[in-house]
Amino acid sequence: MRNIKLTIEYDGSRYQGWTRLGKNESNNTISNKILEVLKKMTGEEIEEFNCGCRTEAGVHAYAQVANFKMANNAKIQDVKHYLNRYLPMDIAITDVKEVPERFHAQLNAVSKTYVYRMTVSDVPSVFDRKHTYHCFRTPDKQLMQDAAWLLTGVHDFRNFSTVKKAKSTVREVYEIEIYGDGEEMQILISADDFLHNMARIMIATLLEIGLGMRQADEIDEIFDGELIASAPCDPKGLYLQEITY
Repeated sequence: MRNIKLTIEYDGSRYQGWTRLGKNESNNTISNKILEVLKKMTGEEIEEFNCGCRTEAGVHAYAQVANFKMANNAKIQDVKHYLNRYLPMDIAITDVKEVPERFHAQLNAVSKTYVYRMTVSDVPSVFDRKHTYHCFRTPDKQLMQDAAWLLTGVHDFRNFSTVKKAKSTVREVYEIEIYGDGEEMQILISADDFLHNMARIMIATLLEIGLGMRQADEIDEIFDGELIASAPCDPKGLYLQEITY
């Protein structure tokens, strides 16, 4: 069996995330669209389709990573061309490689980086409205950056997520950087891994601090369970930017 690694770019606007299982199971997912084309191409049932980071409904990706195994002997370039020919136009395969048998897109990931894009100009752009969040007031970037330091490092992020079952909710956030000019602000978060909705809740909490709706010292109280974190931010501004191995 050949182990194939895909790098995938997608607009998540109309999908129910990378995959949707359980009581909210859906076939309208990024993974299902790719699996349908893979089955058509190979004539095989793909038993495992592993992704580097499961994105949620409405979230986009600049560089998702996935791997699967197949017996088909098609050339790598032909696999790439076939997928891009038959996938919807909002999903693109930017790279295809044959990798060692033991490579696993999720288990071998060292870090994952999300970026949140929001416009802060007076009038929302009609062209960017589907792919950026518009904030009608400009958040205080310095307040947000000061609060971000309290979220970095090793913490139990259970209270910054909507996770229901997990062996461990301890994660390490390596870096949070906030960039901005007069038109757009970006929040970049890198971590060893993310719990369900963790990135969106962290971003929403930082935004509320930047807008004066919360205080930075509330972060410690959220970790301790004394306060509830902010509701997850709008997913349309969130992009999986990079996964490192």
